[in-house]
Amino acid sequence: MNLVPLNIDTIQIGQPLPFMLRGTDGVLLAGRGYVIGSREELDSLVARGRQLCVDVDESGDSHRAYLAQLQKMLMADTSLGELAAVKIPVAHRDREREERQSLDWPALQLHATRLLRAPDEGEFLLRFEQLHEELVRRCTQAPDATLLALVYLSTQETRMYSATHAMLVSCACMLAARSVLRWPEVRVLQVGRVALSMNIGMTELQDQLAQQAQPLTSRQIASIQHHAARSEAVLHSLGVQDADWLEAVRCHHDRSPGPLADRSPAQQMARLVQRADVFAARLAPRANRWPMPATAAMQASYYDEERKVDEAGAALVKALGVYPPGSFVRLITQEVAVVLRRGASATTPRVAVVMNRQGMATGEFIPRDTALSQWKIASVVALKDVRVNLSLERLLAML
Repeated sequence: MNLVPLNIDTIQIGQPLPFMLRGTDGVLLAGRGYVIGSREELDSLVARGRQLCVDVDESGDSHRAYLAQLQKMLMADTSLGELAAVKIPVAHRDREREERQSLDWPALQLHATRLLRAPDEGEFLLRFEQLHEELVRRCTQAPDATLLALVYLSTQETRMYSATHAMLVSCACMLAARSVLRWPEVRVLQVGRVALSMNIGMTELQDQLAQQAQPLTSRQIASIQHHAARSEAVLHSLGVQDADWLEAVRCHHDRSPGPLADRSPAQQMARLVQRADVFAARLAPRANRWPMPATAAMQASYYDEERKVDEAGAALVKALGVYPPGSFVRLITQEVAVVLRRGASATTPRVAVVMNRQGMATGEFIPRDTALSQWKIASVVALKDVRVNLSLERLLAML
């Protein structure tokens, strides 16, 4: 890392950050693209990091341009008042397009699988934090592309189910925690870590079970029942000392309905992870069943154990939409479309038609805005009824 201190007065409130903000120890405080909503929030970031810094090695052209502008003004004997007025440039509006095109999602999927299947005590925390920061960056800069990619990968194959599932749950939780529940950024990042590591005690077994058509053995049942405590123990042995992180992992399968306000921070995170876990598990196929349609998976997380609306589940629905990116819907025109990005409301996403009303592949994707009456969504479509092969690269290119 090459950390450079920032003058906080140069940060524009209400504008996306063009680079990551870190503390003096290099800990991530806010991802690139994150919007600081008030001066109070900015001051709280400073308090956590002791000072705001950027890593020049990862900040790209925007921060280098900012530093060059300051240097030029210093050479011209510019007054201190004018120097303080120089603002960090706002993130380019095409940043999301650049980010979604630059990541090899299958490679990240493989990297996460290797890390979680065989964690190395010597390097685990560093490698885990790098993976987590990559997901934070993706969720912040290109949330729809991230959801689309992870939902797509979750529904396509089972060999790397556990890590793909963990990444989807992690991103879903961070999006809901930040945009709906309005948790402090430090807890947003924390719940992302909880979700990403929740099944580290049974990653290999999860991948095996996703491909297993035979009934579970008694040994497998026992491993499933005790995997949360096992995951906590594994994380502790790997050097995790965050008590809330460990408690949330241990409790992420607890089934206790009720409002979040009555719970400790660790229990709040555990509940949000548990609801997202339910949703993501139903999206994924198994050797002996097709994945559930997105609305059925959402409904499973939306209602609690007493069939009442669950606060954490409702937050997920608001954050991801009733029809999240990567799911399939039928329009009132009888065309079948894939959801590309969330819309202005939870029920009006942007989609692309992939099958015409006769059930034939369209060849070219046809964009539709379901907020318009002529393109309203009529129903969901199960993956088994989508008779067309779609590549992730083509889908992401439509965003």
